[in-house]
Formats: sequence, structure tokens, C-alpha cells
Amino acid sequence: MEKIEHTTVSTNGINMHIASIGTGPVVLFLHGFPELWYSWRHQLLSLSSLGYRCIAPDLRGFGDTDAPPSPASYSALHIVGDLIGLLDHLGVDQVFLIGHDWGAIIAWWFCLFRPDRVKALVNMSVAFSPRNPKRKPVDGFRALFGDDYYICRFQEPGEIEQEFAAYDTASIMKKFLTGRDPKPLRITKELGFRAWKTPETLPPWLLEEDVNYFASKFGKTGFVGGLNYYRAFNLTWELTGPWTGLQIKVPVKFIVGDLDITYHIPGVKDYIHNGGFKRDVPFLQEVVVIEDGGHFINQEKPDEISRHVYDFIKKF
Repeated sequence: MEKIEHTTVSTNGINMHIASIGTGPVVLFLHGFPELWYSWRHQLLSLSSLGYRCIAPDLRGFGDTDAPPSPASYSALHIVGDLIGLLDHLGVDQVFLIGHDWGAIIAWWFCLFRPDRVKALVNMSVAFSPRNPKRKPVDGFRALFGDDYYICRFQEPGEIEQEFAAYDTASIMKKFLTGRDPKPLRITKELGFRAWKTPETLPPWLLEEDVNYFASKFGKTGFVGGLNYYRAFNLTWELTGPWTGLQIKVPVKFIVGDLDITYHIPGVKDYIHNGGFKRDVPFLQEVVVIEDGGHFINQEKPDEISRHVYDFIKKF
């Protein structure tokens, strides 16, 4: 880990922290919520040892990267803009793009906005979701799951932050990272995070030092930067009308754990396996469903994920 270099790059009006290691073709890793560059620690080491230059930023709003206060600064256009600026600053023309969770959502938008900068994409957890011109995404989640659904509870600035404030940051990280229930994630106003168990012992793939690293960063910044991604969900929808109906035109491999909550959203399995996904992502080459895999699959099964990434990107 001490071989990983940490630098700050000025891009798109913010200062972005990046972790990087290795030389060769560039692999750009995009993390999710509530995460950091650190979520890719295993892949940075394994892929760099195989001849790649691995770069994992703290995305806008996270860790040591700037966090503009307004949710209106967190549309997909802002986040992809940060990443294009990062690549321009580094003099990198094209990358292998690797995304997970929110990083996967951003990676899909990246491929829609700038396919010319992507050699191939390996995305995890969140399948492509074509823009529905008739319904905003948060409205869709509310119709499916009700007001207690976590994405809906995250919408009102300040409200969920109070729930977070009632717990120490390490406990919150443990609650999120160790969850393996594929049922919809709900945070009721009555119980809040009390309904989520904090594990007494950590699973073998998650060390106390890992939890402490995440907690040290979120303890300083709070969670508002990450929450602003959810608060800009509908804003991104409003701004991206011109891309309605556009296909993803880069080579893609998709990986999901069979216990991932995203895989159990009504309609998602059918979309992935029965033709919808391939229709919208015509260069989809592989779909991998990992048995007994939870949401944080890149940390939970690091060697397997690194192997899957390498086996795909080495073809190009």
C-alpha cells in the first residue's frame, strides 16, 4: 500500500485527490457510496503488478477531494466533467473504465457523454438504466418502494444527516459495508439506523484498519458530499434529455453479486438476462453473477474481481 502515490489535481473548478500506482495502459477506478479511492486498494495493487497504470480518485464530495456545498453541483455532467479534466491534466487519451455503485452510474454516463475516451468498461453492481423520459428517477423509486426507501430518505438536505450524527462514523461504515440482505434498503423515521444491525465481528475481508480509514475520512467531511449524488438524481435526469435513447457503444463486462440489493430491484434481473440490457448496451460481452456475492463485491472478493477485470481488459 505504501507504493501507492497520492496527488492532488485541479480539474473542472475543484481540487481532486487521486491515488495511483504502476505504469502502462491507464485503468480508471470509480468508487461508490459511502466509499473512497480506498475501496479499490486491492485492485490497484493487483492490476498495477500486471502492467497497468491504475488511478483511483476520491470523487467530488468524497475524502480529500473538494466538496461543493450545493446538491446542484453533483449532476452526472459535473462528475464526468471532473474526470475528463483529470484525464486531460494527466495527458491520458483513453482509459479502461471500472465502476461500482455510484461509480458505475457515473461510468455509464461517462460512456454516453464521451465514448471516445473509453477503451472498455467493467461495471459492477448497477446495471445500465436507460433514461425514462416520462418519469424522474427518484419518483420511480418512491412509486416502487415508498417514502422510507433509502434514496427517498436521502433527498431532504439535513434530515438524514441528523440520523448519521447519532452514531460514530465507524459504526455507520460497518452497518453499510457488512450488509448482505438483498431486500430493499429502508430507513424509517421511527427507527432510523437502529434497524440496521452493527456486526459484533467483521467478515474476514474487512479489517478494523479498513473501517478506520473510511471512518477517519468521513469523520472529517461528513456524508453530505456523497448524499448530494442522490439529491442530484433528478437534476441529472432534467439535464440529460438530449441523450434519451442513446446506446452505450463501448465494450462492456458487467459483474454483480447475487445478494446485491441492486440485483433484486423489481425488473432488474429480467432486464439483465432477457435482452433489454443487450439492446441498450450492444457491445455487452459478458455478464457475471457472483454466487454469495454482496454489494461491496470489489472489497469482498478482491482476487476474483481483479481476475475478472484483467481477463477482460487484456483483450484490448
